[in-house]
Amino acid sequence: MKKLMCLLLLTTASSAYAAVSVIVHPSNGSSFESSTIKRIFTGKEKSFSNGNKVIPISQEAGSAVTDEFNDKVLNKSSAQLKAYWSKLIFTGKGTPPKEVSNDAEVIKMISANPDTIGFVSSDAVTDQVKVIKQF
Repeated sequence: MKKLMCLLLLTTASSAYAAVSVIVHPSNGSSFESSTIKRIFTGKEKSFSNGNKVIPISQEAGSAVTDEFNDKVLNKSSAQLKAYWSKLIFTGKGTPPKEVSNDAEVIKMISANPDTIGFVSSDAVTDQVKVIKQF
């Protein structure tokens, strides 16, 4: 019985940490490394490798997928990221990614604009977008 309870707890814990997929428009042929994605979402990279200006799309702070993305990709907590952007905004050196409320909105925006990049829960991915990295 103890083993069964441990297995159940492990299964539940692993499902709470769903994979995050970074997505772009299907026509985007740029190359992407994890470091490039991090630079895009911290405002340090302003264009794709194809030369087009990049428009990062994020989800609302505090959502599970955003927390997972911040942790796995940016290596920052939500509080650290908020402080980071506050400093850049105050000094006029940056603008945070546009925030939307859910996976469906991210997919809709990215499928409509080849210059966007965003992240969603991996189980929300559709054929309207292209997955470039999964974390």
